[in-house]
Amino acid sequence: MLHFDTLIIGSGLAGLTLALKLADHQKVGLITKKALLDGASSWAQGGIAAVLSGEDSAASHMHDTATAGAGLCDTTATRYVVEHGKAAIEWLIAQGVPFTKDSASDMGYHLTREGGHDKRRIIHAADATGHAVQDTLSKKVLTHPNITVLEDYMSVDLITGKKLGLLHNRCYGAYALNNATDEVITITAQHTILATGGSGKVYLYTTNPDTATGDGIAMAWRAGCRIANMEFIQFHPTCLYHPHAKSFLISEAVRGEGGILKLPDGTRFMPAHDQRAELAPRDIVARAIDYEMKKGGFDCVYLDISHQSVEFLQEHFPNIFARCLKLGINISKEPIPVVPAAHYTCGGVVADLNARTDVKNLYAVGETAYSGLHGANRLASNSLLECLVFADAAAADILSQENEKMPDLPAWDDSQVTDADEQIVISHNWAELRHFMWDYVGIVRTNKRLQRAQHRIQLLQNEINEYYAHFHISANLLELRNLVTNADLIVQSALSRHESRGLHYSRDYPDMLAHAQPTILTPPGY
Repeated sequence: MLHFDTLIIGSGLAGLTLALKLADHQKVGLITKKALLDGASSWAQGGIAAVLSGEDSAASHMHDTATAGAGLCDTTATRYVVEHGKAAIEWLIAQGVPFTKDSASDMGYHLTREGGHDKRRIIHAADATGHAVQDTLSKKVLTHPNITVLEDYMSVDLITGKKLGLLHNRCYGAYALNNATDEVITITAQHTILATGGSGKVYLYTTNPDTATGDGIAMAWRAGCRIANMEFIQFHPTCLYHPHAKSFLISEAVRGEGGILKLPDGTRFMPAHDQRAELAPRDIVARAIDYEMKKGGFDCVYLDISHQSVEFLQEHFPNIFARCLKLGINISKEPIPVVPAAHYTCGGVVADLNARTDVKNLYAVGETAYSGLHGANRLASNSLLECLVFADAAAADILSQENEKMPDLPAWDDSQVTDADEQIVISHNWAELRHFMWDYVGIVRTNKRLQRAQHRIQLLQNEINEYYAHFHISANLLELRNLVTNADLIVQSALSRHESRGLHYSRDYPDMLAHAQPTILTPPGY
């Protein structure tokens, strides 16, 4: 049994930021199911949106966020994030993050523009911003004496008062599986933070890393937290289409710097779908690509930035340039084959402006959370900003509280289970889930498709719950269990929305209702 003042589950930007902001005052435990830098934050290319230029304003950033969010952004949350954006960036700069410089700009850093933004407000480190930020912060986390990092630990479930038979359903920590030893340990904590990212791996094609299995969302649901807006899954319009390029994203900034989307015959098609053309928000661009691919029977479309010079491309997109070249695509001479892919979970665990959930002493930050910022569609590069601002808010809230007496927590009991006789059930169910979610709950939806998906999810849940009850757990089983829960929440939410709005497009309900309302699900029995 381990004890910390605060337990952070997840090592993305939200988790690392929280750890550093708490560690001068507390003993912090941070668990991550693979290596410290294996989360989605490290994969972020474009940058971080914030009002940093004298030509920009908070009102403009809020307007762009609300427009992309299709009327569902919470105004208070949006204002809070935007108004704290500059301070968040200044904190990163103080930590030593090597953002791309530009002596001509107000702050001395280059600002780029992405789809849905009216101004250049994306601060970045070339085209690998996430890696630069994560690399900088992780070095500080690993050397801080008050932070204990447990790599290769998979969270199993939260330990709550209700599960212990107590009157108050507060969180007391979590059970975690040591993937190296298959031992489940008990971790107690005054405060627990879910910073586990999104659930992109529920889909067959995704830009997300293998770690994005919606663990925090599923654990929070089982613990009694409300979940909101899970129908809004953002499909990034431009994932590299190549048999040897797994989940490689072609940044939004390529279109921001003049990239043109074309059909295989070279015809430009975005102006026919939206007056903003390639700079329209992601949901519109992704749907346009999906439409053109299905209409023409194409495997992919093409993103052409070849009119820019080699020097420009190597300066602004060095990683994309090098990766494509390694695969035989010279982006200075030929277009990039791209397809849409599941990218970002706009919904999640309902959390307030202090990142508090419905369960006392349990917090949710980053893609795991529903803060109200993203609405029906996330504006490009608002995600890392959300991580920073709400991590800071959660840290301040935690440090303002007195410690409470902890009850005795039971050890994990696996005395009634045996070793599984075969693993094929897990791998087969994993593949089946991701295929039918792609086919039935993708960019364009119908009631019939959603109902088919719901029926298959119920069958899978029954099989997985039986497997979970009778056999020793494994990381693969835990991830599958969590993914099926996320799939169920996505489909429940999608079936309850009788309109098309933002990322949720239904052929049965093609119109948008006059009044926007979030979809909020409450777990049975809570």
